Amino acid sequence: MSEPRAVIDVSGLPDVAFGSKNAVWWGTLGFMLIEGSTLAICAVTYFYLRRNFDPFPPGATPPPDLPLPTLSLLALLASLAPATLTSRAAKRFDAAGVRRWLAVGLVVMTAAVVLRALEFPALNTRWKSDAYGSIAWFTLGFHLSLLVVNLAESVVIAAIFFLGRAERKHFSDAADDACYWFFVVLVWVPLYVTVYLTPRFL
Repeated sequence: MSEPRAVIDVSGLPDVAFGSKNAVWWGTLGFMLIEGSTLAICAVTYFYLRRNFDPFPPGATPPPDLPLPTLSLLALLASLAPATLTSRAAKRFDAAGVRRWLAVGLVVMTAAVVLRALEFPALNTRWKSDAYGSIAWFTLGFHLSLLVVNLAESVVIAAIFFLGRAERKHFSDAADDACYWFFVVLVWVPLYVTVYLTPRFL
């Protein structure tokens, strides 16, 4: 006869978890660390190059223009409101609220991505002009790639909810997507200062 084995009754545990109780959340956190490290390297490289150029930007390159990049930043910050409301609705398992705020968020997110794509001429330099141009373009371009990927993910999640395919597990996906968008937006604030303001003041 086999000896009895201890068992645990997990039938009372929730079938959906949010935040650190969800394995997907930890995966999202890993993406944040990897991509945040890349952007930090961009910032360090930028300031390293700053020490090697006098004046800065080098040569006759004027400082970047501010109007369009500032508008782009404001659009990104505005997108945090629907992202917050999407996350709150998801944690209430409010499908109608998730659909509503995802739709609003997608409009603002798309506007922000379009503005970013139009932002490169505002740098007043080319990616191949010199090291300064290369790091400025790479920083904008890499961050743009994060915006595009997150926008695509949000479109997929929205399609799941609008097509009536949403299961309980998809509510935590919507909350994690909003969390990642917060990271993508907020990490740009110090980079905006680095790329657009430091050439004027440092």
